[in-house]
Amino acid sequence: MSIKSPPGGSNVRVLIFYGSAAAGDESPVVNAGIAAIERIGLSGPAKEQFKVEATDNANVFTNETKLGRFNAVVFLTGGGDVLTPAQEAGLEAYMEAGGGFVGVHDAARAEPYSDWFTGLVGARPAAGSPTGVQRATVEVGDRRHPATKDLPLEWKRPDEWLNWQKNPSGEVHTVARVRESTYAPGASANGADHPVSWCRDYDGGRSFYTGMGGTVSSYDETDFRTHLRGALMWTTRLSQADCKATINANYKAERLTDPNQPGQNDQIGEPHGLVTAPDGRVFYIGRGGTDSSHPVVTDWNDPNVGKGTGQIHVWDPKTDKVTLAGELTVFGNKGGGDELTKVEEGLLGIELDPRFEENGWVYLHYTPHSRINRDTHMAERRVSRFTLDRATNKLDLGSEKTLLKWPVQIHSCCHAGGGMAWDSKGNLYIATGDNNSSGFSDGYSGNNPEPNFKGVSFADARRTAGNTNNLNGKILRIHPESDGTYTLPQGNLFTGEETAEGGGKTRGEIYVMGVRNPARISVDKKTDTLYAGWVGPDAGAPSTTWGPAKYDTFATITKASNRGWPYCMGNKQPYRDRNLPDPSKPLGWYDCDHPKNESPNNDGLVNLPPVTGNNIWYSPQGGGPDFPRDENGVPSYDQDEAVYRLPWLKGGGQAAMNGPVYRYDADSASDTKWPAYWDGKWFVGDFYDADQPRNAVLMDPKTQGDGGLPVHSESLKKIVPVGNDGIKNLMGWKFGPDGALYVLDYGRGFFTSDSKSALWRVTYEGGGPTPAAGQLARGTE
Repeated sequence: MSIKSPPGGSNVRVLIFYGSAAAGDESPVVNAGIAAIERIGLSGPAKEQFKVEATDNANVFTNETKLGRFNAVVFLTGGGDVLTPAQEAGLEAYMEAGGGFVGVHDAARAEPYSDWFTGLVGARPAAGSPTGVQRATVEVGDRRHPATKDLPLEWKRPDEWLNWQKNPSGEVHTVARVRESTYAPGASANGADHPVSWCRDYDGGRSFYTGMGGTVSSYDETDFRTHLRGALMWTTRLSQADCKATINANYKAERLTDPNQPGQNDQIGEPHGLVTAPDGRVFYIGRGGTDSSHPVVTDWNDPNVGKGTGQIHVWDPKTDKVTLAGELTVFGNKGGGDELTKVEEGLLGIELDPRFEENGWVYLHYTPHSRINRDTHMAERRVSRFTLDRATNKLDLGSEKTLLKWPVQIHSCCHAGGGMAWDSKGNLYIATGDNNSSGFSDGYSGNNPEPNFKGVSFADARRTAGNTNNLNGKILRIHPESDGTYTLPQGNLFTGEETAEGGGKTRGEIYVMGVRNPARISVDKKTDTLYAGWVGPDAGAPSTTWGPAKYDTFATITKASNRGWPYCMGNKQPYRDRNLPDPSKPLGWYDCDHPKNESPNNDGLVNLPPVTGNNIWYSPQGGGPDFPRDENGVPSYDQDEAVYRLPWLKGGGQAAMNGPVYRYDADSASDTKWPAYWDGKWFVGDFYDADQPRNAVLMDPKTQGDGGLPVHSESLKKIVPVGNDGIKNLMGWKFGPDGALYVLDYGRGFFTSDSKSALWRVTYEGGGPTPAAGQLARGTE
């Protein structure tokens, strides 16, 4: 057959084929579908209207003249072997000529022996799919496609829901998923990723399939007709759409840095953060651990105890070369070992000034070795500004201006935090860990007041994260000034001038309190929303005595707040209090709405701001664990009663690694930028790459600031590849000005760098929306 390319013309026509292999009268669903599509064709602006012809005669697919008049073909068939080989060949020729195809519900059962038709529809229904109509929630993840952009984020509707023999995600572009927790999916359920509508450019044409539309009532729904209308707009060439954005093969991940030369860190240090410059350069830091060829000093009597080198490297896209920009002597190199040996201090964070192209200012968050006290095991943490020679990529270490400094205990590991980020108003956010040991509380709340070294507690996070007068365990917000000082923006959690409880018990730099170890933070400058993630404690399971298991946490933060640690976790799930003289004895449960800091190590307020629930939390058992609560709001913490509100993620070994919110730049000429589909999606990940998350999530702006759950999530593990030869140990990720994603792989050891420590780039290679502007049925949009 020879069909003109592309089929159809400006007098847009749609062919509905409803032939069925089953004998008897046609399904009432078919009649409802035909009537709905005819109604769609007559509605809306004149430039979007089209004519409809319906037939059950498959001979149309061997009539090249007639078939070539249609812009798109809709299969409302009841399934079965409905086409002869010649008729299927005609449909194939139609698609090769650039035709459009829309499959609805049972169309996925048609031509069951044809591999080509399987590719056209994208997936086949699984045996054991539920029968009957059930009400379920559809997550509408694509906010750009004409078939979904005007639908609710969470679309609740009844239908007959199909399971799939093979999940098509990654091979098609999924625009909507059905949430299995909202109905009974049966034994062949697909799990948290259950596509229900998708599209792709196929064999020269455009294919859209929806598993919905299995009931007569579907076609009476305004939203479902909107869904069909958008599918028809794209397949008839009345509008463009991107149906490539989530197809794995359209992305390329490449390692940018070579392994270090033996005994050197010429390419990368112990990876601990990155930032991208407006000209595309990538600055990334090494915390201070060294490779196995360098000595590690752990003896406090040795002046070189913990001495390490924090390194700043720069990768330049113009030369594809790495420059060592500078080195700081830090306290951060004690190797591995127990809590009283290892250390997480060092060079912890990096940011570039908003006017970096003009002034070359670089901000570093670090622990200088010169400021440690080997007697008291105390140190100074600071945020300093340095000037970079932008021509040579060399940091002028003599240009240091220290903006902010505060004390940290270094007797015991861990939880240093380190991430930094700017908002659109020139405010700098600084993430600090709780400076607390992971031990001495059995992996539950870090609230043991007893262990101390020379009078300083190292196991009571109420001294730090839960203390309104301490800068550790916080996200600080300051406004750096050009002279190297800073001012305090309005809207922080405290002003520092509160008179409550005698006054002098707050710090005005605090924007967020109650975070445990926030290694990475980000700010979406379009909304100035802060995004953060932090690592939880070590308990492998919940305790009816002490409280929740280890929860790693992500939060969307729209205002100054208390996020709970060490009093509450997750969605305001309290821990049990403990105190002197016997910290092993459980006291009352913390009140998340009225928390009190009654630790003997507290020098801040006793009465704390109420806890704000967090958006994402996960444990070794699963994502978003929750429990029945008693009359006082205390969960049962009975493992058998747990409900998992976020079934798409799970922990185990876990270390939350917050990522960016992507913003698509339509004006960018980059041919490797990620598509507009990802605009507004938040990237959340974990250091580990098994069941742990590496996902893009979509939040509801109406609920996100008060702990609302994500409305949609999709895995990135095939795009940001996992595995030993991929990006196994995620240590930081940010988008560059070219719209590509830059990622740090920590390597395969701890407190060191190795041959797998590397900077990676993930680019998009799928091309733009289809059809091309010149092939639109009625001219450009």
